Formats: sequence, C-alpha cells, structure tokens
Amino acid sequence: MDIGGSYGTLGGPSISIRSLTKDHIDFVLSDTDLSVANALRRVMIAEVPTVAIDMVEIETNSTVLADEFIAHRLGMVPIDSRDVEKLRYTRDCTCSQYCPECSVELTMHVKCTDDRTKTVTSRDLISSNLTFAPVLQDKNDAGVMLVKLRKGHELKLKCIAKKGVAKEHAKWSPVSGVAFEYDPHNKLRHTQYWFEEDESEWPPSKNAQYEPAPAKDAPFDYNAKPDKFYFEAETVGSLAPEEVVTMALKTLVDKLAYVQMQIQEEVETKEQDNMNAWNF
Repeated sequence: MDIGGSYGTLGGPSISIRSLTKDHIDFVLSDTDLSVANALRRVMIAEVPTVAIDMVEIETNSTVLADEFIAHRLGMVPIDSRDVEKLRYTRDCTCSQYCPECSVELTMHVKCTDDRTKTVTSRDLISSNLTFAPVLQDKNDAGVMLVKLRKGHELKLKCIAKKGVAKEHAKWSPVSGVAFEYDPHNKLRHTQYWFEEDESEWPPSKNAQYEPAPAKDAPFDYNAKPDKFYFEAETVGSLAPEEVVTMALKTLVDKLAYVQMQIQEEVETKEQDNMNAWNF
C-alpha cells in the first residue's frame, strides 16, 4: 500500500510514508539531524515495549529436544502486543513474582498417539488473556514450529509472558531490522567505496532517484549536513509497523522531556543556592 501523505509541523521534522504493509514500512524523515534519525532507529529496535514469554515451567518433556532448547524457542514466539500499555512492567508491579496485572499465562499440553509425526506449533499455546496471544497471520497460518513428536512423545508446560524491551533481551524487539540511508549520491563523502577502477562501479541505490545527482565539477560543500533520511523497517508481527514508529517517537520525546526536566531542576537548585548565599 502506497501512502502519499506527509506529517510534521511547520519548521520542524516531517515524515512522508512511501509504503506501508502488514509487516513493513518505508518512510522518509526530513528536516532533522542525523543524531535524531539514528536515535529513532535505535529506539525502534531496543526500547519499544512488547510482550514475550519470559518464564517456562516444563512439567513433562519426552521429546527429542532439551528443556532449554524448547524454552528458547518459546521465548522467540511473537506475542500480540497491541495493548501492551495495559500491562505493567514486573519491576513496577506490587506482586511478589507475577500476576494478571503484569503478566499473561500460556499453557500447552500435547501428546502424539498416532504413528504419524505430530508438529507442535505456537497454535498449541493457550493464552489466559486472548488479547495477548501468539501472532498468527490468518486462520490458515500454522504458527511457529516448536518441536516434532513421534508416537508416545508428550510435552506439557506453562509459560509466563511479561512486558519488556529489547535492551533487556532481543525477544522483546518488535522489529527484525531497521535501516536508514541518507545522501545516496555520497555528496558528503561520508562513505568510501572500494573499487577497482572507478567509484561508478557501484550502482546507485533506489533512493538516489529522490535527490538530484551532483555535478562532476561541483565544489565540495564543507558546511552541508544530511537532512533527509530514508527508513525501512520490518516487524515480527507483535506490533504493526506504524505502531512501532509512533511508540518509538513517544519514547524518544519522553526521554528528551526527562532530560529537560533534570536540567531545569539543576538550574533552579543553583539559583536557590546563589540566593541563599547572598542572603547569608
């Protein structure tokens, strides 16, 4: 789906969405600094909260895979996190270990009684809260494969899914990758290409069509700075692409607001100390 709109305020950063699908977004961030663009990328990867399986209690496991192997696979199963704001972080909850306010319980009990191999997938996980269930593309999606059972094999377990961010563990990342490009013609000389005869050996990227190519004899502009960034992000399914971008921007604004508040408190403290010194 192609989106022709752009969003932003007069004199401030703006976003123009070039394409948007169920698990992919392509947009252009303009009129901002390189550090802001990279901060947005890092926040999208590591600081957007999602829900993921954090604890696994295995009661019965007669499969060919070890408990740890299965637990790791369960941890990487994407959980629908559209209502993640309704959950508390465990560290902010008043419970002793976990409760419905900060976690979701998922159970599984499968046993193979036929001569055929039975495939166990994330569809076999039963969530105590249907709002937070394993992600499925559609009704025909078999889910993420976890293990295969032969006749007589059994797997029974309980999982606890919690809210978290990818700074703690990659399983909480809502994206499989986020990348951005700027200055596709390398006018700023930020990139040095390896070549055998000439740099023209490197084909221009698809984003080069959105910027005019520099003249061969054009002088180098030492004051030029990048102000247009071409973003692409692919999600794992726990959040929609537009939700990842929106939540990342909100997180970035909250971080900047916290820094601003700290600076203001420091300034007010200094002013108060100076006034007390003069009164003394």
